[in-house]
Amino acid sequence: MNTVQTNVSFPATGKRCFDMERVSVKRANCLYRVSTKKQVDNQKDDIPMQKKECHEFAEKNGWVIVNEYYEKGISGYKVSANCRDAVQDLKDAALNGEFDVLLVYMFDRLGRIDSETPFIVEWFAEQGIEVWSTQEGQQRFENQTDKLINYMRFWQANGESVKTSIRVKTVMKQLTEEGIYHGGVTPFGYRTVDTGRKNKKGHPVHDIEIDPKESMYVKMIFDKTVNDGYGSHRMAEYLNQLGIKTHNGSRFQCNTINRILNNRMYCGYFTSKDTVSPKLEKLVIVDENIFELAQKILKQRSNKNEEKQSIARTTKGQTLLSGNIYCGHCGSHLIASGYTDKHIRKDGTEMCKSGTRYVCYHRTRRLNDCDGQSVYLSERIDAAVEKAVLDYLEKVKDNPRDRALDIRYKNEIKQRKQIERELVKKKDELDKQLNELSLEIGRTLVGKGRFSADVLSASIESTKAGILDVEQELRKCQHEIEEKKDVFDKLDFYYDQFVSWADEYMNADKERKKMIICQLIDEIKVSRGYVIEIKFNICYEQFFA
Repeated sequence: MNTVQTNVSFPATGKRCFDMERVSVKRANCLYRVSTKKQVDNQKDDIPMQKKECHEFAEKNGWVIVNEYYEKGISGYKVSANCRDAVQDLKDAALNGEFDVLLVYMFDRLGRIDSETPFIVEWFAEQGIEVWSTQEGQQRFENQTDKLINYMRFWQANGESVKTSIRVKTVMKQLTEEGIYHGGVTPFGYRTVDTGRKNKKGHPVHDIEIDPKESMYVKMIFDKTVNDGYGSHRMAEYLNQLGIKTHNGSRFQCNTINRILNNRMYCGYFTSKDTVSPKLEKLVIVDENIFELAQKILKQRSNKNEEKQSIARTTKGQTLLSGNIYCGHCGSHLIASGYTDKHIRKDGTEMCKSGTRYVCYHRTRRLNDCDGQSVYLSERIDAAVEKAVLDYLEKVKDNPRDRALDIRYKNEIKQRKQIERELVKKKDELDKQLNELSLEIGRTLVGKGRFSADVLSASIESTKAGILDVEQELRKCQHEIEEKKDVFDKLDFYYDQFVSWADEYMNADKERKKMIICQLIDEIKVSRGYVIEIKFNICYEQFFA
């Protein structure tokens, strides 16, 4: 919060102090506020103008200004007085008897919240402080009419702020829908350019374009997130080590990386809450499919995510698998752990062997009744999974993209849509049946019903249960349709990605291999005796169906 206080000192002479007491000079504190930083020194109601008006008004009334408070870029409509340092400092000064008059240019400088600001003005008056505006005079509280005027003033100011907010939001929405740049913070990877035009206020009109140098770093951020499994902290440190700076010359932080990874503008879209612009090819830095993969990784790594994890939280470590490996008995995660075995040989020498293993988290801590193994040697499981992955990747070289797959997906979507229609029809019939049963209750209560109350109650409960079952099946069917549609739309991308993995896997480092396996495999279950069950991602498994 940008709040500045200045103190005005009196000349160090006894005569001056004596004169002040004799003529009872009132001490005034002034508050100057503008809602946005752009208003400072630019708009008609900027701070220098407010200050000039207050000084002239105080001089005309014979007051001495002892303190001045500045609030730059503080909204009186959005920010509560409890969060405004200047208002709190003025309250403290009032309680300490440090001034007699609170002077503002207009009363709305104190705030525009109709449920709060009127009572702030009244509070100062109750402390014996006169509250004055250079344009509206003094606000008194001598009768109920004064109180009503006080409330009406801020009720009107609040209404003006609401209307202004609605107008701004409407304009922003329209500009976004039309794909027109409307200002704001320029994301890393872009730069603003002067169009040579001016708006109605005479200010230069800017547009936005890709910054060639920064856009390379944006692509790097997405590439290392999706392909190498870099987390936001690790990515920020990597960029800082390269000496790369943000727009304002600062070091990269975790939240900076997360903002970049979540910003759909890199796919060529302006967004304003729920409004999305048409795709603007001139602003595309990142492929939409890569962007969606990054979103999936972020969601999987989120602590709030309750879905089953398939993406490793980190690609560091010696094991090949992490994130998507589970116990085949209790379903809990298998976590990687290092170990060292020591034993004494017959000749008296000590033998040490170190390695890594997968541990059933719940079994080792006795959190459930898991009857599987507590630990599994990682190299044995890693080798088996890697062999299966290599077999899959080898097959893709012998299986060119089959257009018959498109036909199969279209047929599957068509079949599920038919099931959806049947479920909707069944639900409508049950809803109609429930309505008829409800009407029958009324007839039964007046002795004209065909069934007893017990029979009706049982029928209603059975029908409600049937509706819930159908609704559940319908949601599942609709989810499958959306899933199939999404895969169908991205078949070419998934196939090209699969082929690239087949070409690079053998020469890839361990971090890259981990990310390939995480994206290729949804789930790995390991049971007693090293029985391994692998569930491949449907997006890639389809090429061998």
